[in-house]
Amino acid sequence: MEETNLLRRKVGIKSLIIILIGLFLFFLIGCSDQAAMQQDNQKQVEASHDESTEDEQDKVAPDKSQKEEGNQPEKEAQLVEYTGPVEHIFFHPVIAYPELAFDQDPISKGYNDYFVTVKEFKRTLEELYKNDYILIDINLLINKAGSKVTANRTLMLPEGKKPLVLSIDDMNYYDYMRKNGNVYKLILNDEGEVCSYTIAPDGKEVISQDNAIVPILDQFVKEHPDFSFQGAKGLIALTGYQGVLGYRTNQRNSEDFNQKKRNALKVIERLKETGWTFASHGYGHLDARKVSYDRLVKDTKRWKKEVESLIGPTAVYVYPYGSRVVTGSKKFKMLVDSGFTLLASVGPSPYLKGYNHNAIMMDRRHIDGISLQTQQDRLSPLMDADYVLQEKVRP
Repeated sequence: MEETNLLRRKVGIKSLIIILIGLFLFFLIGCSDQAAMQQDNQKQVEASHDESTEDEQDKVAPDKSQKEEGNQPEKEAQLVEYTGPVEHIFFHPVIAYPELAFDQDPISKGYNDYFVTVKEFKRTLEELYKNDYILIDINLLINKAGSKVTANRTLMLPEGKKPLVLSIDDMNYYDYMRKNGNVYKLILNDEGEVCSYTIAPDGKEVISQDNAIVPILDQFVKEHPDFSFQGAKGLIALTGYQGVLGYRTNQRNSEDFNQKKRNALKVIERLKETGWTFASHGYGHLDARKVSYDRLVKDTKRWKKEVESLIGPTAVYVYPYGSRVVTGSKKFKMLVDSGFTLLASVGPSPYLKGYNHNAIMMDRRHIDGISLQTQQDRLSPLMDADYVLQEKVRP
Protein backbone atom coordinates (compact mmCIF):
# COMPACT_ATOMS: atom_id res chain seq x y z
CA MET A 1 0.00 0.00 0.00
CA GLU A 2 2.81 2.28 0.97
CA GLU A 3 4.55 1.44 -2.31
CA THR A 4 1.45 2.32 -4.19
CA ASN A 5 1.21 5.69 -2.47
CA LEU A 6 4.91 6.35 -3.05
CA LEU A 7 4.48 5.62 -6.74
CA ARG A 8 1.56 7.99 -6.96
CA ARG A 9 3.58 10.76 -5.31
CA LYS A 10 6.45 10.25 -7.78
CA VAL A 11 4.07 10.36 -10.72
CA GLY A 12 2.46 13.54 -9.37
CA ILE A 13 5.80 15.27 -8.88
CA LYS A 14 6.93 14.28 -12.36
CA SER A 15 3.70 15.58 -13.87
CA LEU A 16 4.07 18.80 -11.99
CA ILE A 17 7.62 19.19 -13.25
CA ILE A 18 6.46 18.52 -16.84
CA ILE A 19 3.69 21.06 -16.45
CA LEU A 20 6.09 23.64 -15.04
CA ILE A 21 8.57 23.02 -17.84
CA GLY A 22 5.75 23.37 -20.39
CA LEU A 23 4.60 26.60 -18.84
CA PHE A 24 8.17 27.91 -18.83
CA LEU A 25 8.65 27.00 -22.51
CA PHE A 26 5.30 28.51 -23.39
CA PHE A 27 6.30 31.72 -21.62
CA LEU A 28 9.61 31.88 -23.47
CA ILE A 29 7.97 31.29 -26.85
CA GLY A 30 5.29 33.85 -26.11
CA CYS A 31 7.85 36.48 -25.13
CA SER A 32 9.85 35.74 -28.22
CA ASP A 33 6.77 36.07 -30.46
CA GLN A 34 5.78 39.29 -28.72
CA ALA A 35 9.26 40.72 -29.17
CA ALA A 36 9.17 39.72 -32.82
CA MET A 37 5.76 41.24 -33.19
CA GLN A 38 6.95 44.45 -31.53
CA GLN A 39 9.98 44.48 -33.81
CA ASP A 40 7.77 43.96 -36.84
CA ASN A 41 5.41 46.66 -35.63
CA GLN A 42 8.35 49.02 -35.08
CA LYS A 43 9.59 48.31 -38.60
CA GLN A 44 6.13 48.95 -39.94
CA VAL A 45 5.91 52.21 -38.00
CA GLU A 46 9.36 53.25 -39.25
CA ALA A 47 8.45 52.26 -42.78
CA SER A 48 5.17 54.12 -42.46
CA HIS A 49 7.04 57.17 -41.10
CA ASP A 50 9.55 57.03 -43.94
CA GLU A 51 6.79 56.79 -46.52
CA SER A 52 4.93 59.64 -44.84
CA THR A 53 8.09 61.76 -44.78
CA GLU A 54 8.72 61.10 -48.46
CA ASP A 55 5.13 61.99 -49.24
CA GLU A 56 5.47 65.20 -47.25
CA GLN A 57 8.75 65.99 -49.00
CA ASP A 58 7.08 65.44 -52.35
CA LYS A 59 4.36 67.87 -51.33
CA VAL A 60 6.58 70.51 -49.74
CA ALA A 61 9.43 70.56 -52.23
CA PRO A 62 7.41 72.02 -55.12
CA ASP A 63 5.92 74.69 -52.86
CA LYS A 64 9.36 75.61 -51.60
CA SER A 65 10.69 75.70 -55.13
CA GLN A 66 7.81 77.88 -56.26
CA LYS A 67 8.33 80.25 -53.37
CA GLU A 68 12.02 80.62 -54.14
CA GLU A 69 11.24 81.12 -57.81
CA GLY A 70 8.68 83.75 -56.92
CA ASN A 71 11.29 85.69 -54.98
CA GLN A 72 13.63 85.81 -57.93
CA PRO A 73 13.71 89.01 -60.02
CA GLU A 74 12.10 88.89 -63.43
CA LYS A 75 14.28 87.30 -66.04
CA GLU A 76 15.77 89.80 -68.44
CA ALA A 77 14.39 89.77 -71.94
CA GLN A 78 16.49 87.73 -74.31
CA LEU A 79 19.04 89.91 -76.07
CA VAL A 80 19.63 89.50 -79.78
CA GLU A 81 21.93 91.22 -82.21
CA TYR A 82 20.53 94.35 -83.84
CA THR A 83 22.27 95.75 -86.91
CA GLY A 84 19.61 98.04 -88.37
CA PRO A 85 19.38 101.85 -88.34
CA VAL A 86 19.46 103.78 -85.07
CA GLU A 87 16.80 106.46 -84.83
CA HIS A 88 17.62 109.72 -83.07
CA ILE A 89 14.82 112.20 -82.53
CA PHE A 90 14.89 115.51 -80.70
CA PHE A 91 12.52 118.01 -79.14
CA HIS A 92 12.63 121.43 -77.58
CA PRO A 93 11.05 121.86 -74.13
CA VAL A 94 7.34 121.09 -74.36
CA ILE A 95 4.63 123.73 -74.30
CA ALA A 96 2.87 123.59 -70.93
CA TYR A 97 0.48 126.49 -71.63
CA PRO A 98 -0.66 126.61 -75.28
CA GLU A 99 -2.62 129.80 -74.63
CA LEU A 100 0.69 131.60 -74.10
CA ALA A 101 2.54 129.94 -76.97
CA PHE A 102 -0.17 130.47 -79.58
CA ASP A 103 -1.36 133.94 -78.60
CA GLN A 104 -0.61 135.51 -81.99
CA ASP A 105 2.40 137.50 -80.76
CA PRO A 106 5.55 137.75 -82.94
CA ILE A 107 7.01 134.52 -81.51
CA SER A 108 3.88 132.39 -81.99
CA LYS A 109 5.00 131.16 -85.41
CA GLY A 110 8.29 129.95 -83.95
CA TYR A 111 6.39 127.98 -81.32
CA ASN A 112 4.10 126.50 -83.95
CA ASP A 113 7.12 125.47 -86.03
CA TYR A 114 9.63 124.19 -83.47
CA PHE A 115 7.77 122.98 -80.36
CA VAL A 116 5.23 120.35 -79.31
CA THR A 117 2.65 120.52 -76.54
CA VAL A 118 2.51 118.29 -73.48
CA LYS A 119 -0.28 116.19 -74.97
CA GLU A 120 1.53 115.89 -78.30
CA PHE A 121 4.66 114.68 -76.52
CA LYS A 122 2.69 112.11 -74.55
CA ARG A 123 1.04 110.78 -77.72
CA THR A 124 4.45 110.63 -79.38
CA LEU A 125 5.70 108.38 -76.57
CA GLU A 126 2.65 106.15 -77.00
CA GLU A 127 3.33 105.81 -80.71
CA LEU A 128 7.03 105.07 -80.26
CA TYR A 129 6.25 102.42 -77.67
CA LYS A 130 3.56 100.88 -79.85
CA ASN A 131 6.05 100.64 -82.72
CA ASP A 132 8.57 98.71 -80.58
CA TYR A 133 11.20 101.40 -80.07
CA ILE A 134 13.38 101.28 -76.97
CA LEU A 135 15.39 104.13 -75.48
CA ILE A 136 19.16 103.65 -75.40
CA ASP A 137 22.05 105.63 -74.00
CA ILE A 138 23.77 107.41 -76.90
CA ASN A 139 27.13 106.39 -75.45
CA LEU A 140 26.40 102.79 -76.50
CA LEU A 141 27.05 103.97 -80.06
CA ILE A 142 30.62 105.01 -79.28
CA ASN A 143 33.08 102.16 -79.59
CA LYS A 144 36.46 102.99 -78.07
CA ALA A 145 39.53 100.84 -78.56
CA GLY A 146 42.58 102.61 -77.23
CA SER A 147 42.92 105.87 -79.11
CA LYS A 148 40.54 104.75 -81.86
CA VAL A 149 36.87 105.69 -81.90
CA THR A 150 34.39 103.98 -84.21
CA ALA A 151 30.62 103.85 -84.51
CA ASN A 152 29.06 100.84 -82.82
CA ARG A 153 26.58 99.51 -85.36
CA THR A 154 25.96 96.21 -83.59
CA LEU A 155 23.81 96.36 -80.49
CA MET A 156 22.50 93.58 -78.25
CA LEU A 157 18.89 94.50 -77.51
CA PRO A 158 15.71 92.76 -76.35
CA GLU A 159 14.25 90.73 -79.18
CA GLY A 160 11.86 92.71 -81.39
CA LYS A 161 12.99 96.12 -80.14
CA LYS A 162 14.48 98.96 -82.22
CA PRO A 163 16.97 101.44 -80.69
CA LEU A 164 16.01 105.06 -80.17
CA VAL A 165 17.99 108.03 -78.91
CA LEU A 166 15.78 110.85 -77.63
CA SER A 167 17.35 114.25 -77.04
CA ILE A 168 16.15 117.66 -75.91
CA ASP A 169 17.74 120.91 -77.04
CA ASP A 170 17.85 124.14 -75.01
CA MET A 171 16.50 122.77 -71.75
CA ASN A 172 17.88 125.95 -70.21
CA TYR A 173 14.45 127.56 -69.98
CA TYR A 174 15.45 130.90 -71.44
CA ASP A 175 13.66 134.10 -70.49
CA TYR A 176 11.57 134.05 -73.68
CA MET A 177 10.42 130.50 -72.88
CA ARG A 178 9.11 131.53 -69.49
CA LYS A 179 6.90 134.13 -71.14
CA ASN A 180 5.57 131.87 -73.87
CA GLY A 181 4.22 128.72 -72.30
CA ASN A 182 7.23 126.67 -71.13
CA VAL A 183 8.00 125.92 -67.49
CA TYR A 184 10.54 127.95 -65.52
CA LYS A 185 12.97 125.34 -64.21
CA LEU A 186 13.44 121.80 -62.96
CA ILE A 187 13.44 121.16 -59.22
CA LEU A 188 13.34 118.20 -56.82
CA ASN A 189 10.25 117.50 -54.73
CA ASP A 190 10.32 116.21 -51.15
CA GLU A 191 10.72 112.64 -52.43
CA GLY A 192 13.75 113.58 -54.51
CA GLU A 193 11.90 113.25 -57.83
CA VAL A 194 12.43 115.70 -60.69
CA CYS A 195 9.53 118.12 -61.15
CA SER A 196 8.98 121.42 -62.88
CA TYR A 197 8.40 124.80 -61.29
CA THR A 198 6.29 127.40 -63.08
CA ILE A 199 4.33 130.55 -62.48
CA ALA A 200 1.09 129.82 -64.31
CA PRO A 201 -0.81 132.40 -66.36
CA ASP A 202 -3.06 133.10 -63.38
CA GLY A 203 -0.01 134.02 -61.29
CA LYS A 204 -0.02 130.92 -59.09
CA GLU A 205 3.10 128.84 -58.46
CA VAL A 206 2.84 125.36 -59.93
CA ILE A 207 5.03 122.35 -59.09
CA SER A 208 4.21 119.49 -61.42
CA GLN A 209 5.38 116.19 -62.85
CA ASP A 210 3.05 116.54 -65.80
CA ASN A 211 4.17 119.54 -67.87
CA ALA A 212 7.87 119.01 -68.73
CA ILE A 213 9.68 116.33 -70.72
CA VAL A 214 11.82 114.91 -67.92
CA PRO A 215 9.10 114.02 -65.39
CA ILE A 216 6.70 112.94 -68.15
CA LEU A 217 9.24 110.53 -69.63
CA ASP A 218 10.28 109.34 -66.18
CA GLN A 219 6.69 108.40 -65.44
CA PHE A 220 6.19 106.76 -68.83
CA VAL A 221 9.25 104.54 -68.34
CA LYS A 222 8.05 103.68 -64.85
CA GLU A 223 4.78 102.46 -66.34
CA HIS A 224 6.47 100.85 -69.37
CA PRO A 225 9.92 99.63 -68.24
CA ASP A 226 10.46 97.79 -71.52
CA PHE A 227 10.58 101.18 -73.26
CA SER A 228 14.02 101.74 -71.74
CA PHE A 229 17.16 99.63 -72.22
CA GLN A 230 19.22 99.46 -69.03
CA GLY A 231 17.37 102.45 -67.57
CA ALA A 232 18.23 104.91 -70.35
CA LYS A 233 16.09 108.03 -70.67
CA GLY A 234 17.22 110.95 -72.84
CA LEU A 235 20.09 113.22 -73.84
CA ILE A 236 19.90 116.84 -72.62
CA ALA A 237 21.79 119.27 -74.89
CA LEU A 238 22.59 122.44 -72.97
CA THR A 239 23.87 125.86 -73.88
CA GLY A 240 25.17 128.16 -71.13
CA TYR A 241 24.40 131.78 -71.92
CA GLN A 242 21.35 131.78 -69.66
CA GLY A 243 22.45 129.08 -67.25
CA VAL A 244 21.24 125.47 -67.13
CA LEU A 245 17.90 123.80 -66.40
CA GLY A 246 16.34 127.14 -65.46
CA TYR A 247 19.07 128.20 -63.04
CA ARG A 248 20.90 131.36 -64.12
CA THR A 249 24.34 129.93 -63.42
CA ASN A 250 25.71 132.31 -66.06
CA GLN A 251 25.26 135.15 -63.56
CA ARG A 252 28.46 134.30 -61.77
CA ASN A 253 28.68 137.63 -59.93
CA SER A 254 25.15 137.56 -58.54
CA GLU A 255 24.72 137.40 -54.76
CA ASP A 256 22.83 134.10 -54.92
CA PHE A 257 25.11 132.43 -57.49
CA ASN A 258 26.34 129.76 -55.09
CA GLN A 259 22.78 128.84 -54.11
CA LYS A 260 21.73 128.63 -57.76
CA LYS A 261 24.72 126.42 -58.46
CA ARG A 262 23.94 124.11 -55.52
CA ASN A 263 20.32 123.75 -56.60
CA ALA A 264 21.31 123.05 -60.18
CA LEU A 265 23.85 120.44 -59.10
CA LYS A 266 21.23 118.59 -57.05
CA VAL A 267 18.97 118.30 -60.09
CA ILE A 268 21.88 117.31 -62.35
CA GLU A 269 22.93 114.57 -59.95
CA ARG A 270 19.40 113.20 -59.79
CA LEU A 271 19.06 113.27 -63.57
CA LYS A 272 22.23 111.24 -63.94
CA GLU A 273 21.03 108.75 -61.31
CA THR A 274 17.81 108.20 -63.24
CA GLY A 275 19.24 107.53 -66.70
CA TRP A 276 19.64 110.99 -68.23
CA THR A 277 22.83 112.09 -70.00
CA PHE A 278 24.14 115.44 -71.22
CA ALA A 279 25.61 117.01 -74.36
CA SER A 280 27.10 120.32 -75.38
CA HIS A 281 24.91 122.58 -77.48
CA GLY A 282 27.55 125.32 -77.54
CA TYR A 283 27.69 128.11 -75.00
CA GLY A 284 26.01 130.83 -77.04
CA HIS A 285 23.97 128.66 -79.47
CA LEU A 286 26.17 129.80 -82.36
CA ASP A 287 25.94 128.52 -85.91
CA ALA A 288 29.20 126.56 -85.93
CA ARG A 289 29.37 126.54 -89.72
CA LYS A 290 29.01 130.32 -90.07
CA VAL A 291 31.04 131.72 -87.17
CA SER A 292 34.81 132.18 -87.34
CA TYR A 293 37.15 129.53 -86.04
CA ASP A 294 38.38 131.78 -83.22
CA ARG A 295 34.86 132.56 -82.08
CA LEU A 296 33.94 128.86 -82.07
CA VAL A 297 37.06 128.09 -80.01
CA LYS A 298 36.15 130.80 -77.49
CA ASP A 299 32.54 129.58 -77.30
CA THR A 300 33.65 125.98 -76.74
CA LYS A 301 36.09 126.92 -73.99
CA ARG A 302 33.47 128.96 -72.20
CA TRP A 303 30.97 126.11 -72.38
CA LYS A 304 33.49 123.73 -70.85
CA LYS A 305 34.30 126.21 -68.08
CA GLU A 306 30.74 127.14 -67.11
CA VAL A 307 28.63 124.14 -68.12
CA GLU A 308 30.88 121.10 -68.24
CA SER A 309 32.06 122.05 -64.75
CA LEU A 310 28.45 121.41 -63.62
CA ILE A 311 27.35 118.42 -65.68
CA GLY A 312 30.70 116.66 -66.05
CA PRO A 313 32.51 115.56 -69.23
CA THR A 314 30.51 114.50 -72.26
CA ALA A 315 31.54 113.00 -75.58
CA VAL A 316 28.54 114.44 -77.45
CA TYR A 317 28.32 117.77 -79.28
CA VAL A 318 24.92 118.74 -80.68
CA TYR A 319 25.26 121.38 -83.40
CA PRO A 320 23.05 124.44 -82.78
CA TYR A 321 20.58 124.83 -85.64
CA GLY A 322 21.76 121.41 -86.84
CA SER A 323 24.41 123.27 -88.81
CA ARG A 324 27.49 121.07 -88.81
CA VAL A 325 30.97 122.06 -89.82
CA VAL A 326 32.80 120.47 -92.73
CA THR A 327 33.99 117.01 -91.75
CA GLY A 328 37.75 116.98 -91.27
CA SER A 329 38.02 120.78 -91.24
CA LYS A 330 39.95 122.84 -88.70
CA LYS A 331 36.74 123.47 -86.74
CA PHE A 332 35.87 119.79 -86.81
CA LYS A 333 39.30 118.84 -85.51
CA MET A 334 39.06 121.45 -82.74
CA LEU A 335 35.75 120.04 -81.50
CA VAL A 336 37.10 116.48 -81.57
CA ASP A 337 40.28 117.54 -79.77
CA SER A 338 38.06 119.18 -77.14
CA GLY A 339 36.69 115.74 -76.28
CA PHE A 340 33.59 115.58 -78.47
CA THR A 341 33.80 112.27 -80.30
CA LEU A 342 30.15 112.11 -81.42
CA LEU A 343 28.87 115.16 -83.29
CA ALA A 344 25.15 115.31 -84.01
CA SER A 345 23.44 117.32 -86.73
CA VAL A 346 19.93 117.29 -88.22
CA GLY A 347 18.85 115.10 -91.10
CA PRO A 348 15.73 113.52 -92.64
CA SER A 349 16.58 109.91 -91.79
CA PRO A 350 18.86 107.83 -89.53
CA TYR A 351 22.56 108.44 -90.13
CA LEU A 352 25.53 107.12 -88.16
CA LYS A 353 29.06 107.11 -89.55
CA GLY A 354 32.57 107.03 -88.18
CA TYR A 355 35.33 109.29 -89.43
CA ASN A 356 39.07 108.64 -89.46
CA HIS A 357 38.88 106.40 -86.34
CA ASN A 358 38.54 109.41 -84.04
CA ALA A 359 34.98 110.74 -84.42
CA ILE A 360 31.41 109.74 -85.18
CA MET A 361 28.78 111.75 -87.03
CA MET A 362 25.07 111.29 -86.40
CA ASP A 363 21.87 112.88 -87.69
CA ARG A 364 18.70 113.55 -85.70
CA ARG A 365 15.10 113.95 -86.80
CA HIS A 366 13.25 116.98 -85.46
CA ILE A 367 9.86 116.28 -83.87
CA ASP A 368 8.01 119.59 -83.89
CA GLY A 369 5.21 121.51 -85.55
CA ILE A 370 6.92 121.48 -88.94
CA SER A 371 7.51 117.73 -89.11
CA LEU A 372 4.16 116.79 -87.57
CA GLN A 373 2.19 119.03 -89.92
CA THR A 374 4.16 118.73 -93.17
CA GLN A 375 6.28 115.54 -93.00
CA GLN A 376 3.82 112.87 -91.92
CA ASP A 377 5.05 110.30 -94.45
CA ARG A 378 8.63 110.74 -93.35
CA LEU A 379 7.62 110.22 -89.73
CA SER A 380 5.43 107.19 -90.42
CA PRO A 381 8.00 104.58 -89.26
CA LEU A 382 7.97 106.31 -85.89
CA MET A 383 4.44 107.55 -85.36
CA ASP A 384 1.06 108.47 -86.73
CA ALA A 385 1.36 112.27 -86.91
CA ASP A 386 -2.40 112.75 -87.24
CA TYR A 387 -2.91 110.93 -83.94
CA VAL A 388 -0.24 113.03 -82.25
CA LEU A 389 -1.91 116.27 -83.45
CA GLN A 390 -5.40 115.40 -82.15
CA GLU A 391 -5.33 118.17 -79.56
CA LYS A 392 -6.19 120.83 -82.19
CA VAL A 393 -4.74 123.81 -80.31
CA ARG A 394 -2.35 125.04 -82.97
CA PRO A 395 -3.17 128.13 -85.03
